[in-house]
Amino acid sequence: MPGAWVDRALLPDDLIRPFQVESTGVRGRLVRLGPTADEIIRKHDYPPLLSSLLGEALALAAALASALKFDGLFTLQAKGEGPVRILVADYVSPGEMRGYLQFDRTRLADAGEAASVPRLFGRGHLALTIDPAGEGERYQGIVALEGTTLADCSNRYFRASEQLDASFRAACGAVPAADGGRRWRAGALMLQRLPAGDPAFLARGGEVSREETEDAWRRSVTLMATASDAELLDPSLDPDQLLYRIYHAEGVRVFEPSRLRFGCRCSEARARNVLASLEQKALEDLAVDGRFVVTCGFCNSSYVFLRQEFLPPAAGLTNA
Repeated sequence: MPGAWVDRALLPDDLIRPFQVESTGVRGRLVRLGPTADEIIRKHDYPPLLSSLLGEALALAAALASALKFDGLFTLQAKGEGPVRILVADYVSPGEMRGYLQFDRTRLADAGEAASVPRLFGRGHLALTIDPAGEGERYQGIVALEGTTLADCSNRYFRASEQLDASFRAACGAVPAADGGRRWRAGALMLQRLPAGDPAFLARGGEVSREETEDAWRRSVTLMATASDAELLDPSLDPDQLLYRIYHAEGVRVFEPSRLRFGCRCSEARARNVLASLEQKALEDLAVDGRFVVTCGFCNSSYVFLRQEFLPPAAGLTNA
């Protein structure tokens, strides 16, 4: 069981810690989400199972986005035909995150309390999208949702779409808080095998054989699997201590971390633009008691507009 919630100033939190398993062609990311995960998840009234799913998606999105090294928006999105229709986790460099999901509460009750990705989503797909800042070209990769967990689906994405070896672990859960309540935390580990010519292979001096690199990769993935969910979520465990626990026999080098925080890009102006883009019939269907209410799916902020700002007066009515 993870330790009790501690003051975020006491230990590094809400961060991505890049690392390298020494003398191998393996690099990785450790994602630690504390107050940021709690803030994002508490903006929604999801059942605990789906809150955990959202937290895992946030941790995976942070790991993937940081590994891709770009400026702009990264989106992890899963869509399906099951109880969960859509799941979205956003990362905007240098570290703003948000997320939400849509689900059918009645169908979810039939899925069970420890439902897998297939039972939650049914047939569906996982999409990873990069929208670079500036003039860069938008990129999207899509694979079928196949695997028990979101981490499994991410593994498959890299094998199928990127032809790269990568391995993921993710966890999310609520841990005891000092005030007697509970706080949400999420964490992820990502490993990526680099090309044979990368300098990471040359740390021992000279080239290494394909057999050695294969063995080093398998060993690194096996060691990553020894990290428990409790360790990934433990607020009293320093992230560097966790990496040392996993890879002390291999040697592990850590690099400068990047910070994570909640951030939503919704605004009154954006909400107004959404309404202004709709046709009159659609607007008439959305008006309730002479008002439009636009609610952000990510943060639940609501923006209220009067009907007459977008539509002519209704028959028999005049503006005051």
